[in-house]
Amino acid sequence: MSFSAKVKREVCRKGVNSKTEAIALLSGIMKVNGTISFSGAKGMAFKSTTENPAIARLIFKILKEYFNIHTRLLVKRSNSLKKNNIYLVMITEEMGVKDFLKEIGILSRSEQITLDYGIPEEIIIDDNAKRIFLRGGLLGGGSISNPEKAYHLEFVTHNEDYAQELMNLINSYGLNSKVIKRKSSHVVYLKEGEQIIDVLNIVGAHSNLLFFENVRIVKSMRNNVNRLVNCETANLSKTVNAAVRQIESIKLIQREIGLQRLPKNLREVAELRIQYPDISLKELGELIDPPVGKSGVNHRLRKIEKIAGEIKCK
Repeated sequence: MSFSAKVKREVCRKGVNSKTEAIALLSGIMKVNGTISFSGAKGMAFKSTTENPAIARLIFKILKEYFNIHTRLLVKRSNSLKKNNIYLVMITEEMGVKDFLKEIGILSRSEQITLDYGIPEEIIIDDNAKRIFLRGGLLGGGSISNPEKAYHLEFVTHNEDYAQELMNLINSYGLNSKVIKRKSSHVVYLKEGEQIIDVLNIVGAHSNLLFFENVRIVKSMRNNVNRLVNCETANLSKTVNAAVRQIESIKLIQREIGLQRLPKNLREVAELRIQYPDISLKELGELIDPPVGKSGVNHRLRKIEKIAGEIKCK
C-alpha cells in the first residue's frame, strides 16, 4: 500500500461527529471528485468515483447517517494497467440529489441549476470545519509521495478559481502552497517536508505524520553524514595531492642540485617529508627540533616548491 493510501485510510477512520462536519467533509471530497449527469427519464444524477474502498465506505456511511440518502455503491474494474477496482457512489433524482448538492456547495442555491466553483463560507464556518474540508479535499483529489523518495503533496482540481481558493485556505495556516496548471487540471502543491507535516497535522493523520517525521530526520542525518564524509574526503584528497606535489618538488631538487644546497630549515623539512610522506603538516612540524607549527611547515614547503619551479624553468 502506498504512503498516500495509508494517509487516506487513517483519515477515513476519523469519520465525522455532526451534520456540519459531514457537510464540510463531503463538500471537500465532491468538489474535486464528482460528476453530474442528466437523463431525460431519470433526471439529474451525481456520481463520485474512487479507487480507495475506505473512501467509498465513508461516503456511503455519511450519506446514510446524516442525509438519509440510501445510495447505491457500484464496483467495476479499472481499464488501467493496474486493473484496480473503481467504487462508484451514485445519488439520483429520487434521492434528492439537487437539495443535497446545494447543501454541500456543489450547486448554487438559486432556482437555476448553476455550479458553485468556490468554497462557500457557510460551510467552513470555523477552524474545525476548515480542517475537515481540507481532509475531504485530500480524500477526493489529494496525493502524497513516499517521504523516503520525495517530499510532494498535491490537491488536483478542475477549476482555476477553486484552486486559488483552496490554496488560500491552505495558506491561512501559515503555509506556502502554490498552483500550477497540468494539462486540463489545476494543481495545488507543497514541496517542503515541514509544511507537508503541517498539512498531515491539520487533517488529523497523526500516525503517518510521525512516520513522515522519522523519515525526514533519518534523511537529514544521512545528508549531514554524507556532507561530512564528502568534506573529509575532499580535505584528504587535497592533503594527499599537496604531499605528492611536495615530494615531487623535493626529488627534483635532490636530482638536479642536491638537498645539501638548501638552507638548513628547508633541508630539514624536505628530508622529513621524504621519510614520512603520509603524515600531516602538523605531525611533520612536531618532528622538527624545536617543533614548528603547521603554518611554519607549510611556509617552508612552499619555498621548496618555488625553488623546484625555478629549476624547471632553467
